[in-house]
Amino acid sequence: MKKVAVIILADTDTMEAMGRVSNAFMLVKELAENKDDFKLIFEGAGARWINELEKEDHKLHGLYKEVKKEITGVCSFCAQAFGAKTSIEKFGIPLISEYNQHPSIRNMFVEGYEVITF
Repeated sequence: MKKVAVIILADTDTMEAMGRVSNAFMLVKELAENKDDFKLIFEGAGARWINELEKEDHKLHGLYKEVKKEITGVCSFCAQAFGAKTSIEKFGIPLISEYNQHPSIRNMFVEGYEVITF
């Protein structure tokens, strides 16, 4: 069984970024269907996505709803820094602060996860 950490760093401001998030979600769906061990984390400007994806008229809203239960969390520091913390908490997404208020990517490597960024 593969161990994969999917980290979304893309900001919300371009079609290219939306494509990256869509591709990340498709990977997560495939990992979940195959019962692989994985994490889905929003980091950096990617923290802004939660508020956008919760909008019912967003192009990726349906796909987001399919993978929402698979979200491991959002970087606590980045959520605050990018002004997204309140909406992330409102929508019930966990904040991660394992290392200086960030997810510990080092621990992911130690635990055997292959880290893929989008």
